[in-house]
Amino acid sequence: MNKPTPINEEIILDPKRYIVSETDEKGKITFCNDYFMEVSGYSQEELIGKAHNIVRHPDTPKVVFKLLWETISAGKNINALVKNLAKDGRYYWIFTEFEIRKDTDTGKIIGYHAARKTISKHVIEIIADLYKELLEIEKNGSVEASQKYLVNFLKEKGDDIDFSNIMEEIHRFY
Repeated sequence: MNKPTPINEEIILDPKRYIVSETDEKGKITFCNDYFMEVSGYSQEELIGKAHNIVRHPDTPKVVFKLLWETISAGKNINALVKNLAKDGRYYWIFTEFEIRKDTDTGKIIGYHAARKTISKHVIEIIADLYKELLEIEKNGSVEASQKYLVNFLKEKGDDIDFSNIMEEIHRFY
């Protein structure tokens, strides 16, 4: 399935509804709620078994996903701010709460649960500017250079930053 071409049209989310999905430990979708299908424009058949990056918008820097995967793979829950891409090319910004799902007998990670909701325009404006800067660094440098910029950006915001969980720190400041 080809990725849609992004268009500059935002999907306005219902602040009273959550987009919910679950994936296996590799990020393949195992469950999606009706609101996820409604907003993304994909059917259940198009989503189940596919990598969750099917809705990844190119405006979200790679470093965001790098840090997100490092965190959840280490067994830690995380929150993230992400711009997603719908099947028709429109976009939607979401605040996502990721939770680890573990096998009750072995404690091994078997997947992830994510609940997403809308975020305020003010936060989107700030994050969009930061993400543009990170994307430019990734384009001209590397994901590692983007991560270094992000760490320094957050350091300037305060000296009590927990650098082991940078995504949490971004959320905390905005």
